[in-house]
Amino acid sequence: MLAGDRGLTAGEVAERVEAGAVNEAKRHTSRPLSAILRANLFTPLNAVIGILAAIAIGFTALDKGLLEGLKQGLFAGVIIANILIGTIQELRAKRTLDKLSLLNQSNAKVLRDGEVVEVAPSAIVRDDLVFVEPGDRVVVDGPVVESRNLEIDESLLTGEADPVAKAPGDEVRSGSFAVAGTGLFRAEHIGADSYAAKLVEEASKFTLARSELREGINRFIKLINWLIVPIALLLIISQLADAAAWRETIVKTVAGIVPMIPEGLVLLTSVAFAVGVIRLGARKCLVQELPAIEGLARTDVLCLDKTGTLTEGGMDVDEIRPVDGVDAGEVGEALAALAAADDSPNPTMQAVAAHLKEQQAADPGWRVIDVMPFSSARKWSGTRFTDHGTWLLGAPDVLLDHASNDTAADGTGDPMALEADMLAAQGLRVLALVTAESASTTGGVTGVKAKALVVLRQRLRSTAADTLAYFKEQGVAVKIISGDSPAAVGAVAAQLGVEGAADTVDARRLPEDPEELADLLERATIFGRVKPHQKQAFVKALQSRGHTVAMTGDGVNDVLALKDADLGIAMGSGSAAARSVAQVVLLDDEFATLPHVVAEGRRVLGNIGRVSNVFLTKTVYAIGLALFIAVGAIWSWIAGNDPLPYPFLPIHQSLINLFTIGLPAFFLALAPTFDRARPGFVKRVLKFAIPAGICCAVPTFVVYLAALAHDGYDSDLPQTTAAITLFCLALAALAIVAKPYTWWKALLVGGCAAAFVVVLSVPPFARFYELELPGVWNTTAAAIGVASGVAALLFWLVVRPKHLKD
Repeated sequence: MLAGDRGLTAGEVAERVEAGAVNEAKRHTSRPLSAILRANLFTPLNAVIGILAAIAIGFTALDKGLLEGLKQGLFAGVIIANILIGTIQELRAKRTLDKLSLLNQSNAKVLRDGEVVEVAPSAIVRDDLVFVEPGDRVVVDGPVVESRNLEIDESLLTGEADPVAKAPGDEVRSGSFAVAGTGLFRAEHIGADSYAAKLVEEASKFTLARSELREGINRFIKLINWLIVPIALLLIISQLADAAAWRETIVKTVAGIVPMIPEGLVLLTSVAFAVGVIRLGARKCLVQELPAIEGLARTDVLCLDKTGTLTEGGMDVDEIRPVDGVDAGEVGEALAALAAADDSPNPTMQAVAAHLKEQQAADPGWRVIDVMPFSSARKWSGTRFTDHGTWLLGAPDVLLDHASNDTAADGTGDPMALEADMLAAQGLRVLALVTAESASTTGGVTGVKAKALVVLRQRLRSTAADTLAYFKEQGVAVKIISGDSPAAVGAVAAQLGVEGAADTVDARRLPEDPEELADLLERATIFGRVKPHQKQAFVKALQSRGHTVAMTGDGVNDVLALKDADLGIAMGSGSAAARSVAQVVLLDDEFATLPHVVAEGRRVLGNIGRVSNVFLTKTVYAIGLALFIAVGAIWSWIAGNDPLPYPFLPIHQSLINLFTIGLPAFFLALAPTFDRARPGFVKRVLKFAIPAGICCAVPTFVVYLAALAHDGYDSDLPQTTAAITLFCLALAALAIVAKPYTWWKALLVGGCAAAFVVVLSVPPFARFYELELPGVWNTTAAAIGVASGVAALLFWLVVRPKHLKD
């Protein structure tokens, strides 16, 4: 407990709450219900489909009655189903996100009635005294009232990597976080007036922004919008030549326009993302930004912070080894005094304090002059005592560099330094307990004398080895980085079976040149003595070589790297600062959850790629057919021949779309897949969809013309023959897209084919869909058309130029 002001009383807090002086800011962990409904209902594509459905129903009803009109408007049923499914899945995802966000929320500490109590950030009132210690986020703005070597990292606000020491009167702003020391500050700017409302909360916002998948689909839609309007106008003009049957002509024109629109693609993408959130939520994995699902699927380099990721959060003191000639009692008293003086002990000091408690070592009551809190950059902590000098506890290879023992001045010959290295090589964590003539957080350390080594045993995660093996199998390069000594990190890596564990790199000797650093990162795997700003430099260097980088971490020293990585992954028990900037939070601290996140990302991306292939193939063949029919109709009109009608009614397109896109796409969007995502989503889809669409449109048009010549314009057989041809070709494209094959995919494709055969064979169904069972000539013509189209597509996929292959 800090001395000084007792903070607000309960009555003063109540007065401010009643006056509305509370830190209330909107927190969007998921989209509100109104936004979900708007996003699924009111879209340009839904509006176009709705208008076309109204035209088809209205003009058919004028000639044949309302029931026939409703039949021609059945294509709108797919949209209704997609809207319902999309809304339901997003609502489920919203509930999952909201529940997990409550688990992830960090409380703030405030001084009230003389006691430090935890409250939700939204319960802070104006003039509250907020207490911060290492790892705490600053959630409101105000001046420092009391500081005990308080250091604040403002890199998220200013870009400056070095922590800033804060004295009484200095301002702290939300969006920064404490990295060393403790302090109190007065909450002045709260709610919408603070940075918390604009910056920190934004880091937890549920968003679909910056997604290559989303951007690619939006590009498709823009391109299609530019193409649909002129082609639809051309088709309408060409079909109006048949003035006698103008109502049927308008309905058939609607049938030509509808399949050009990839109506379910956006909704199925939303469903796939939402289902991903739900599945990961069941594993206590909070996805704070949906593109994170996509990000880990694209990851080819995973940077792991050893502590808290490969090892569990706690550690145990294995032994305390005094230097020869140093009294063990003095060492025990010094450690007990250091532990008692530390207001905000890190996990290492907590382990030391627990060990001392087990040994019943009491606080010796040494009087404290000044406390120097632990810093990841300095690698040590310490205390100046009135009668016992300055004692420090930290990394041996840092503190023993300043040793003044009867050895080499650089510490290379110090027996304690050599002993520390040997212990670290066994995977143990080693700290040096030393005295110093002088030490400060800014001026360094002089006159060091080694007193003892504190040896700690880290707890390896039982699932770490299997998880690392999974990433190796999946072609994801792993870089293990830590602030511990290279020997200790290498030993842990060796225990986990990581390749290159013997070739560790000391980050204190890293090259300054970014290109040289990137070259080293391509070769090496294990890095020790890494400082926070170096972790950030690692991420940037890897990204400069075209890698998609994911970074895991749990401490304040990981925040910069988490923020700059393509995907930041924080542990749920980690610091509030780390969790606030990460896109994914493993709430149960289970490293083994990451393979499931990878699998989910790959499922979403791989399946949306497949679904996009199917939808865009339909768009291409619809545009192709419309162009061929329009040009043919205009040519017939110029030549004085009978006008060339569009071959299909809306009911035919409903049937074909249902069994080649609607049902298959829904199942494909949710299927498992294991291929790592690749860049170039738009180009890859177009490389398949354009040739596949052409191979569907050309044979269908040729078969249709042949059937018209054979059966005449008054028969239903030409449109039946064309429908069979188009259905089989679209189904063949679906079968190619569905690779790799599994039993259920074979059943899906076979079931859709069987359903179409049933429609043709059962008279009531055939009459409903205005088709008739074809004869030998029509069946043969359709078979020839299908065979030629499939052969052309397969030939193209095999012999196409290398730059057009995936």
